[in-house]
Amino acid sequence: MSKMIVVFQNPDDILEFVQKVEKYPYNMDMKRGKYVVDAKSLLGLMNLGFHKEIELAVYEEKCDDLRKDIEEFIAA
Repeated sequence: MSKMIVVFQNPDDILEFVQKVEKYPYNMDMKRGKYVVDAKSLLGLMNLGFHKEIELAVYEEKCDDLRKDIEEFIAA
């Protein structure tokens, strides 16, 4: 499993993120506090909020291709 912290600034960021992660066959969840949603769920991600750190869990060891594709959302 791989974990990353992502931050969304606005609804367009979430839409772009979902469009990118949908291309990958990996199972992914996103968690903020006690809430966990599917990383490919547009409405689920909208409920997690903006300008907050959200943990992305990818249930795959080798996901460097995904990391490169979403690097603009990964918190520094």
